[in-house]
Amino acid sequence: MTVNGLGLVVHGGRAEAVEAARTVRAWAAEHGVRCTDIDVWHDGGRHSSGEEVAAAGDPDLIVTLGGDGTFLRGARLAARNDALVLGVDLGRVGFLTEVPACSVREALDAIREDRYTVDSRLLLTMRASRRLEVPADMGRLMQYGRGPLLPPPQVRTDCQEDIDWGVPLHVTAVNDVVLEKLSRDRQVSVGVYVSGRLLASYSADALLVATPTGSTAYSFAAGGPVVSPCAEGLVFTPVAPHMAFNRSVVTAPDEAVGLRVLERSGQAAVSVDGQVRGVLEPGDWIGVYAAPTRLRVVRLAPMDFYGRLRERMNLTDAPAAVADGTPAPLWSLRTPPPGDLDHLSLPLMSAEYAEAKQPCADPEEGAAPALEQPVLPRPAREDDGNP
Repeated sequence: MTVNGLGLVVHGGRAEAVEAARTVRAWAAEHGVRCTDIDVWHDGGRHSSGEEVAAAGDPDLIVTLGGDGTFLRGARLAARNDALVLGVDLGRVGFLTEVPACSVREALDAIREDRYTVDSRLLLTMRASRRLEVPADMGRLMQYGRGPLLPPPQVRTDCQEDIDWGVPLHVTAVNDVVLEKLSRDRQVSVGVYVSGRLLASYSADALLVATPTGSTAYSFAAGGPVVSPCAEGLVFTPVAPHMAFNRSVVTAPDEAVGLRVLERSGQAAVSVDGQVRGVLEPGDWIGVYAAPTRLRVVRLAPMDFYGRLRERMNLTDAPAAVADGTPAPLWSLRTPPPGDLDHLSLPLMSAEYAEAKQPCADPEEGAAPALEQPVLPRPAREDDGNP
């Protein structure tokens, strides 16, 4: 890929991120690539993704240096500009970043030499019954030392406004859109609609709609399911609902989820990927649906989502399952799948990679048992490949 412009989003509070940023700038200078720091806190305020992307000169590659929070900031910009995003991992429990900081130069070389694939992720956007606004006194209360709030989303001028369908907003969510209570002692009462039909009226601390990517974020913490990021669909999860039905609902990707604040409810805040973007009053509503655009994430190696899930969530084996001390065996695939399985995401693992994954053996004890699940790279999808 020919990289003409590179946007850099850095977690300035981490010394290793600042050091990695120097490496990226040096690489860009060596290859004649325009490199612009995108400081989401600049000028004493926050700006819309369109303004930030324009200020960075419309980069075709966004590099984030930090954890998943930093990645989400960069992804918001990349999605607005249909740019690629590369996440450099400096976090602790994240799922979104791709490469360690020590490999950032090699990663940039791989992108320049077309040695990568593109992981296409479903995004969320929304409409609302009216323009979203944040009360003037909320900014100070909601900062929590994190800097000023993002401005309310702008209205899209390229989409038609309709009394039934609402006001189209410039909103891009990688993880989730959340409707949550503002008052500690009062839940929100919300009518939830799926594909235009009333599912139920909830009284809860919050109600959220997540992408498959965001299923391991707030939705997971609220008891929602873990969904493969390769899946297509929306995940609706109530948070602490005061009712017997407290399960998540997974919809088809073309089914919108509507959330209407009911008459006896208190105010509700609308958050997008953890950022408050507006406040709704009783009678207001939002519609959340799959965005027509996708997030394009750089992948330099097969994504081991389930291995990362086991590691980051610190999953442990059931004592009864490993009572004899024998762990689950290594599952390695070295031969082509039979005809009835060639449509599955179970491609071959190279012999070299399989050997590299094997733990070192003690010559006195013989071969050591396999303790780690291998990466099973998925085959390229139709929307994968180099742009």
